Amino acid sequence: MLEKVIKESERVKIAQHITTGNADELEKFFLEAIEDGCEGLVCKSISKDSVYQAGARGWLWIKYKRDYKSEMSDTVDLVVVGAFHGRGKRAGAYGALLLAAYDSEDDTFETVTKCETGFTDENLAKLPKMMEKHVVLHRHPRVNSMLEADVWFEPAVVIEVLGAEITLSPIHTCAVDSVRKGSGLAIRFPRFTRKYRTDKAAEDATTSAEIVEMYRGQLKKIDES
Repeated sequence: MLEKVIKESERVKIAQHITTGNADELEKFFLEAIEDGCEGLVCKSISKDSVYQAGARGWLWIKYKRDYKSEMSDTVDLVVVGAFHGRGKRAGAYGALLLAAYDSEDDTFETVTKCETGFTDENLAKLPKMMEKHVVLHRHPRVNSMLEADVWFEPAVVIEVLGAEITLSPIHTCAVDSVRKGSGLAIRFPRFTRKYRTDKAAEDATTSAEIVEMYRGQLKKIDES
């Protein structure tokens, strides 16, 4: 009914949704919601008796949320492998950077987050010129990415980032299959600390194995609490 009566615009849209009876498909959609910054999903039965009941406890409508909250205590040094064009006041500059960890076993760079906060206006203005010499026409062969950046770079520039937490991800390739088959790891709500690690080569960046250890460390803290 909502799809029939609501005319979508840039300001009003129908919530993203799927209809499924497949647990794996639901889990993938759940991880995508987490990736987008949501707390989780509202799952609703589509049977005839599935109506909203205020304060009711049952399985017709449920909240499917992550059952923990943790924070990264350490910064990570990540490699800039791509960028996305900015919009609005960031038009003409980069709106976000695609960052990767280093996989020392395969000698590749695996995406782990998109970072768009922590940059000053001066940082944003200088970035295109600063990264110009590293631009490549296509994704670099040492970059492992499921995402398609607007601009690709050779792995060379390392920046320091602090995030909220590390989560499973259906779209990032960092340590894919290491924790759960079909899922990589991602840093949520990354923030540039405004520190360029000019003392580090790309191969000196935080490794995918270290990201896995940080993720497991989060789980251990949760269990202890």
